Amino acid sequence: MAIDTVTERVQRARRGVGVSGRGPGTPAPRRRSTLSRSWGTLLVFAIPSLALLVLLNLFPVVYAFLQSLQDGTPSTLPWEAAFVGLSNYVNVLTQPGSGFWQSAGFTVVFTISRVFGSWIVGLLLALLLRTRIPGNAVFKVLLLLPWIVPVVVSSTAWNWLIATPQSPVPIIFSWIGIQNANFLVDPTLAQIVVCVFKVWISFPFMMMMMSSALASVDVNVYEAAKMDGASSWQTFTGITLPIISRSTYISWILMTIFCVNDFPTIFLLTQGGPINATTSLIVLAYQDAFQNLQTGPGTAIAFIMTFVLVIVSVVLYRQIKKVNIE
Repeated sequence: MAIDTVTERVQRARRGVGVSGRGPGTPAPRRRSTLSRSWGTLLVFAIPSLALLVLLNLFPVVYAFLQSLQDGTPSTLPWEAAFVGLSNYVNVLTQPGSGFWQSAGFTVVFTISRVFGSWIVGLLLALLLRTRIPGNAVFKVLLLLPWIVPVVVSSTAWNWLIATPQSPVPIIFSWIGIQNANFLVDPTLAQIVVCVFKVWISFPFMMMMMSSALASVDVNVYEAAKMDGASSWQTFTGITLPIISRSTYISWILMTIFCVNDFPTIFLLTQGGPINATTSLIVLAYQDAFQNLQTGPGTAIAFIMTFVLVIVSVVLYRQIKKVNIE
């Protein structure tokens, strides 16, 4: 009887009929898919990370924006401060005593000089390092030192070099007939020093960006241009610059953001002086918020800076998309 039962079951299985009597056309019971279970598991593990990201990034931005709409101090809670709406933004942009437009002018000069100054120096060094010179690797490491050394150390060294009439650089200038070169006392000289100092600590970044871009240029292109009789300048402007244009625009975007948000370089070297000649927008925002204890105007300046940076980044990013390398 048992043998007949086993034989019967084997025959039923061959015909596609299960033990329970379901044939091939009978739908199987619905089961929860493995994919839906995995998504649920991933969501459970992702919720703490997402919550942490919101707390660390979104909450400070919202809190700062609320402060820009209020009249308070750094220690004032949001529900304790008086709501003034957009008055802080209007006062910052219109009141002569706010110093916004003077700081904005210096920020523009500081940013343009640093972006293009560091780009030119970095590009020239990247082109030089492509040639076969003795000690090429050693020079690359040495040229990275201004970027690697902490800005506190660099600013302290520059202060020692130029801050007083007894510093080495003013003494050297006196030897060639330039007396009383007070670099950090004269407003114009202080602005020049700050811009040069920033180019000095920024060109290694540009050099690395341009070196990586130049490494992707095919050598055969240069050989073909040389056979066609192109000069070095024509090769540089017609081949090198178009090919590295994407990396150039990206480096300009990054360096613009670095410059506008650069607080320690200026503050450690001049603290915004003399006579607010080197006060950039980020330094002005710091002074309003933490020295004058007016968080409303300080955060309003910071959000205006953010808005301008977004516009500049979008414009340069569109230039990147327009680049067509054939």
